[in-house]
Amino acid sequence: MSGPAREVDDALLRAWPLPAVEPDGDKESRGRVLVVAGSREMPGAAVLAGTAALRAGAGKLVIATPQSAAQTVAAGVPEARVIALPEASDGGPSFYGLPLLQALAGATAALLIGPGMIGRESTIEFTQVLLPVFKQCPVLLDALAMDCVHAVSRFAQPVILTPHAGEMAHLTGHVKEDLREQAIDVALRHSARWNAVVALKGAETAIATPDGRSWLHRLQAPGLGTSGSGDVLAGIVAGLAARGAAPEQAAAWGVALHARAGEALARRHGQVGYLARELGAEVPALLHALERGG
Repeated sequence: MSGPAREVDDALLRAWPLPAVEPDGDKESRGRVLVVAGSREMPGAAVLAGTAALRAGAGKLVIATPQSAAQTVAAGVPEARVIALPEASDGGPSFYGLPLLQALAGATAALLIGPGMIGRESTIEFTQVLLPVFKQCPVLLDALAMDCVHAVSRFAQPVILTPHAGEMAHLTGHVKEDLREQAIDVALRHSARWNAVVALKGAETAIATPDGRSWLHRLQAPGLGTSGSGDVLAGIVAGLAARGAAPEQAAAWGVALHARAGEALARRHGQVGYLARELGAEVPALLHALERGG
C-alpha cells in the first residue's frame, strides 16, 4: 500500500475523524491509559504525559512510577490512580513491580512507557517483559523505552515509537542531519523493519506504518523545542489510542494537536518561552474545533 506521503492538514484530519464520543458514555467507554513513566530525577514527565492523555479525551488514567517519585506524581495528577513501583539500583523499575501491572492488563486500552525514566538496562528489561503482557492494546514507547528496539528487533504487536532526530540517530546509527533530509524514507524503512508505527519528530514530522503508508506534518514552531514537550506529545497520542484510534491515526492526530497547541500559545506568548505544561490545556478546544469543522 506504499505511495506518496499525505499531508497532515485540517482537511485530512476532518476526513479521518476520531472515534466518536458516546453521548451517553462514561469514563469506561473512552478507555483507560496506563502510563509507566517518571523517576526520582524526572517525576514531572509522568505528570505531563498523564495529564495530556486525559486532555486528549481518555476516560481513566493510571500512572505507574518508581516509588521515590510516586508522592510527587500523585500530587501533580489528582485525577490519576498512582502505583508506586519498586526501584532497581539504577533508578529504573524493578521486576518486583510487574505483578502490580499485570493485574491491569485486561482493562487497559493503551499503554505508554518511557517518559522521564532513568536506568537504561532496567527500563529496557522491564519494557520487554511488559510488551507481551499488554499485547491486546496499542503500546507507545518513548524516550529510554525506545532503546528496546536493539533487543527486540521486530515487535509482535501494535507499537508506536516517537523519536526526534537525535533519538532516531541513536536507535539506527544514522547521522542526525541526514535523518532530517530523508525523514519519510527513514521512517518508512524502520517502520517496516521494526513492525511499528514511527513518528519521526521535527519541523517536518514523518509518520510511517509497516505496510508502507506515510504522512508528513509541517510546522515551524521553535517553542515546541522545550523540556517536557515530547512527554506531552506521547501522552496525547496514548490518550487518542485509548479512545479507539488506530496507532497511525493516533500518531497523526497527536502530532497535529501538539503542533496546533504550540501555535496557539505562540500567538499569546511569543514564539518561545511557553511551557510544556501549558500545551495540554489547549487540546480540548482544538479537538472541538476540528470535530466541528471550525
